[in-house]
Amino acid sequence: MNAFKHSLLGAAAAVMTLTAMPAQAQQKFVTIGTGGVTGVYYAVGGAVCRLVNKDRKDHGLRCSVESTGGSAYNANAIKAGELDFGLAQSDVQYNALKGEGTFKDSGAFGDLRAVFSVHPEPFTVLARKEVNAKTFDDLKGKRVNVGNPGSGTRASMEQLLAAKGWKLSDFSLASELKADEHGPALCDNKIDAFFYGVGHPSANIQDPTTTCGAQLVSITGPAVDKLVAENPYYAKAKIKGGLYNNNPQDTETYGVLATVVTSAKVPEETVYQITKAVFENFNEFKSLHPAFANLEPQDMIKNGLSAPLHSGAAKYYKEKGWLK
Repeated sequence: MNAFKHSLLGAAAAVMTLTAMPAQAQQKFVTIGTGGVTGVYYAVGGAVCRLVNKDRKDHGLRCSVESTGGSAYNANAIKAGELDFGLAQSDVQYNALKGEGTFKDSGAFGDLRAVFSVHPEPFTVLARKEVNAKTFDDLKGKRVNVGNPGSGTRASMEQLLAAKGWKLSDFSLASELKADEHGPALCDNKIDAFFYGVGHPSANIQDPTTTCGAQLVSITGPAVDKLVAENPYYAKAKIKGGLYNNNPQDTETYGVLATVVTSAKVPEETVYQITKAVFENFNEFKSLHPAFANLEPQDMIKNGLSAPLHSGAAKYYKEKGWLK
């Protein structure tokens, strides 16, 4: 009985010791929702977590990356409290905040908060060379991967089709493969083309251009001009010629920005430390993926951000003198 009593006392003492530990010494876990493991979103999440975890003994945060269905999934999961942070296309951020587009049924996410934007994401169409497609219009009647439900790519594809007066049934097949699956499907002749919003260079594009000579296809015309003119989160873009094998020409398109978002419910100190980790190690951050090479802090704190800045991010930017 005495041994049992001693063990109870020992357990109580251990609990008291843990309770007395300073808050910063206790680990707090934060998760960043990204996208497919071969996409740039996953690389962004990995880069952020790497820099956060480097100093976790000081701030007590332990950051982990989760591969998800993409932008829309991340916004919904943050709203539900299942994720702390997430990557989202700038158009998805806008629509989630306002309750528009694919968020019409679920309603406005008023607590959505911006942290910073990252790389540009041109909408990219890659087609089998045998299809000989030069423009998006050439894909009518073809087998096209339109993106998985819940992804920002799918939401943007639906907006483009609506602007052109097209429906999914205008393709002979509208497949819903995830980003990690569409490259192999293209080279295996299961689809003729895929549509994908991604930062460049991307392994997701590099692999099929190298393996089966896939060709980049331009996305231009009056419908695109109208989309860019009417929506502040869109901009014209160009994929430089020679960036990928077998594609020496520039490819004209349009696109969005990748952004890091969170909820107003996430504590100010948590968001402050995540933001600080990135910008205090900015050169290292830029070196972690080629898509980050041309990033500038003054652009990242305003471009593509339609949701209000989280107070934790704003606090850091004010300390740096970047915000008044």
